[in-house]
Amino acid sequence: MSLWQLNSRGWQWVGRAGQQGLQWLADRRPIDAAADVTSGVSVDRSFLIALLALLSIGLVMVASATLGMGDSGAAGRGLLIRQSGAVGVGLVAMVVLMMMPLRHFVALRNLILLASLLLLAVLFIPGVAHTVNGATRWIDLGFVRLQASEFARLGMIVWMAAYLGVHLDKVQTRIRGMGAPVAVIMLASTLLLLQPDYGNTVVLGATLFAMAWLMRAQLQTMLMLIAAGGALAIVGVFSAQYRVDRLLSFSNPFADPFGDGYQLVNALIAIGTGGLFGRGLGESVQKLAYLPEAHTDFIFAVYAEEFGLFGVIALLGLYGVLVWRGFVIARMAWAVKHYTGAALAWGISTWVGMQTLINMGVNMGLLPTKGLTLPLISYGGSAMVATLLAMGLVLRVHHEASRAMAEAGIEDVREVSR
Repeated sequence: MSLWQLNSRGWQWVGRAGQQGLQWLADRRPIDAAADVTSGVSVDRSFLIALLALLSIGLVMVASATLGMGDSGAAGRGLLIRQSGAVGVGLVAMVVLMMMPLRHFVALRNLILLASLLLLAVLFIPGVAHTVNGATRWIDLGFVRLQASEFARLGMIVWMAAYLGVHLDKVQTRIRGMGAPVAVIMLASTLLLLQPDYGNTVVLGATLFAMAWLMRAQLQTMLMLIAAGGALAIVGVFSAQYRVDRLLSFSNPFADPFGDGYQLVNALIAIGTGGLFGRGLGESVQKLAYLPEAHTDFIFAVYAEEFGLFGVIALLGLYGVLVWRGFVIARMAWAVKHYTGAALAWGISTWVGMQTLINMGVNMGLLPTKGLTLPLISYGGSAMVATLLAMGLVLRVHHEASRAMAEAGIEDVREVSR
């Protein structure tokens, strides 16, 4: 079956099960201008091609980065199998969300927000959370560990999009219109910092701010948020000595190449030795017991070593297409007054683009170590499933916006002023 023929009966059946499960909870009245169409899904081909290409590269790089781990590489094969399973689960979940009208999420926005905050709060219950390297970020379910912040962040982006869509006039004209989002950002940031998870705090806060700004929230409110966010970021850095050490070490990692600068030094060696064309797939030297977290936070360095500068340019191009098409989809939704869809597509695209640049910046020594993975590439089941869920939501926005544009006779979003 062609990837573009998503209006077949098979895809409809997958989505119908999830749609019927939520239908009794939701108000059947549409929230935005986009039509509720269930007779098939129209897909942004460029977005989907970039997404599938990144997923393929990710599986190949996880296999390469874990090559030789454990006895006879058994540990590496185990990680690859688990990552492949996460990709499979994520793709199924993505298709289900593609078939689910966004009005359901708008109707359930407060429940989604509550669940997101509870995911972060449950980490402080003894016996439930799992701690790794001093950070308590995982919920131990026995058979699997979930990184709570990945799903909580997506939930809060969905809530923010629904809030902006429903209360857009108040957000654009009144300072108090942003009262609820500010309270949510502060509460979520506090819970994340207590884990501690400074990287996700920055990404979440910046993403929610960008969503409000793109939706034309009142200027005075935006300025106050910038001031508050800057103050919170400074306090967050200086509240822990290890963050101060990271901030100082990244500027000159070779001053302490076997201490605080060890990880970055080896990442820079990997990137530098990649040259223009790289050593070749599987030929990275730094991943062999030199570069810590080679399959997670620093997988980009392994990729650069094996594929070189031209490979990095190609990877940046794929991420660029993904984010660019996400912004185009948001613009389509704005053109038909589908404000929840516009905010959602802008938020998810901003999140993916920002996290990608931060991860690459950390690997290249441009930013302090943040502990953020490379979206769709790095090993991590929770991050993979959450990201694919987000991709499903963007594709759903495209479907609803494109159908609404067709019904309104709009052929080009440039016909409608921003």
